[in-house]
Amino acid sequence: MSVPSDIEIAQAATLLPVQEIAQRLGLSGDDLELYGRYKAKVHLDVLERLRDRPNGKYIDVTAITPTPLGEGKTTTTVGLGMGLNHIGKNAVITIRQPSLGPVFGIKGGAAGGGYSQVVPMEDFNLHFTGDIHAIGAAHNLLAAFIDNHLHHGNRLRLDVHSITWNRVVDISDRALRNVVVGLGGKADGVTRESHFDITVASEVMAIMALTTSLSDLRERLGRIIVAHDVEGRPVTAQDLGCAGAMAVLLKDAIMPNLVQTVENTPAFVHCGPFANIAHGNSSVLADQIALKCADYVVTESGFGADMGCEKFMNIKCRYSGLTPDAVVIVATIRALKMHGGVGRIVAGKPLAEELLTENVAAVEKGCQNLIKQIHNVKSFGVQPVVCINSFPTDTAAEVEAIRRLCGAEGVEAVSSHHWAKGGAGAADLARAVVNAAERPNQFRFLYELSASIEEKLRTVATRIYGARDVEFSPKAKKSIEQLTQQGYANLPVCVAKTHLSLSHDPKLLGAPSGFMFPVRDIKVSAGAGFLYALAGDIRTMPGLPSRPAGEKVDLDENGKIVGLF
Repeated sequence: MSVPSDIEIAQAATLLPVQEIAQRLGLSGDDLELYGRYKAKVHLDVLERLRDRPNGKYIDVTAITPTPLGEGKTTTTVGLGMGLNHIGKNAVITIRQPSLGPVFGIKGGAAGGGYSQVVPMEDFNLHFTGDIHAIGAAHNLLAAFIDNHLHHGNRLRLDVHSITWNRVVDISDRALRNVVVGLGGKADGVTRESHFDITVASEVMAIMALTTSLSDLRERLGRIIVAHDVEGRPVTAQDLGCAGAMAVLLKDAIMPNLVQTVENTPAFVHCGPFANIAHGNSSVLADQIALKCADYVVTESGFGADMGCEKFMNIKCRYSGLTPDAVVIVATIRALKMHGGVGRIVAGKPLAEELLTENVAAVEKGCQNLIKQIHNVKSFGVQPVVCINSFPTDTAAEVEAIRRLCGAEGVEAVSSHHWAKGGAGAADLARAVVNAAERPNQFRFLYELSASIEEKLRTVATRIYGARDVEFSPKAKKSIEQLTQQGYANLPVCVAKTHLSLSHDPKLLGAPSGFMFPVRDIKVSAGAGFLYALAGDIRTMPGLPSRPAGEKVDLDENGKIVGLF
């Protein structure tokens, strides 16, 4: 079956006015801040008005360890939401907003794909309602305050070499990774080395995704640590007098955005932290509102169950007070074959022929990764369902092998055809998820906050990644000692590592075990409320590929966007 491009499908969709979408959720026009006909922000006071409504079922979508192409997690999230509505349930989806870096780079957007998309797709993948720009402005305002403080005498006696607050821009630009600011003379500021991160890696983004109110946002912004003084004491955004102005810049961005899918299923879109360098989940506020407005809420965690899902459970659920009723693990046969040692997947290049040819043995071997991720989800006391995101090259024997191996783990595996058939193609998956969500579960966190920093990291590394133990560098040991003395040891941990392996090494596919997990440093995001440990070579500013996706994006003679996926 020939399927049009994503943008052709999106532009052919019949959209309803966003007020009609809101009415389906029990929201009125007074609850909305309109951004044209098809986008709106939702005022936070609806949470107070709807507080007596019971919460719907809460479903998280995660995945096996993905290939560089991704395994269709967002597409499945969108398709499952539409599939639940197709079988007569009242469902809403909540997902992250994409960064412009991947949009114009190599990975693409985050609106889903095929007939499982959020629309208007062009707006969604580009400026949308300006939230990421607002986050970048707030972040860079604080950076400007730091350098201005140095220029005017450094009253707080900041140690210039301890400054950790970089600048941000939401474009992949490797030339900005390491920079020198303040060149030109005395009037142009203090000369020092600095860096740029991509905006979605900002702690401000992480804060926005975890905050629960405007007052909580203001408090969290004030706790941001930007440097230490010459005595080693933390210096915060509050100390610099910047937190209030940052909150003002974010007072509209804190409101979740309401749009719809190609089948008019309501969709909340809010925040976009990456899961390999942050916690990788959409906002707590969007989920809280959605759960008051629907019987089923389908959200998504970044990358695999060892990444975004682990952080969803251990970080997001701690701050939201919400717990999931079921988890969907997305797998593709092409990825399982790769984990089974067959073929190599390179973004931007055609798939190797061996990945398109039936190979049951490779699928079975690759299922070691899937089974490990099943165990990871079960370690939180939640029942998973496996979604086989179907491709035309899948064979019945390969699908049956997955079902058999998952069945041995007490988990149902369902083929889903949402990319090609929309909600109707996800009906079987939707029914399986409804059944899973009705089963009682015993949700539990993986570790107690009272555990030491070393214990928490060791628990994640050994139980989720499969490591033998954690190897802390001398720098990491020193950081742990300092953070413990400063009173930050009771925060959850957020590990920054590769998303292409359960381990720290992207070359270790399948389900590696017995390896030492190296932690080279540990830092604190005091505003977001977590410690983040650095493992391996993780960059917070991506680079563009040799042929960026942006080369294909243009306007036709009528001003219509073309080439956007």
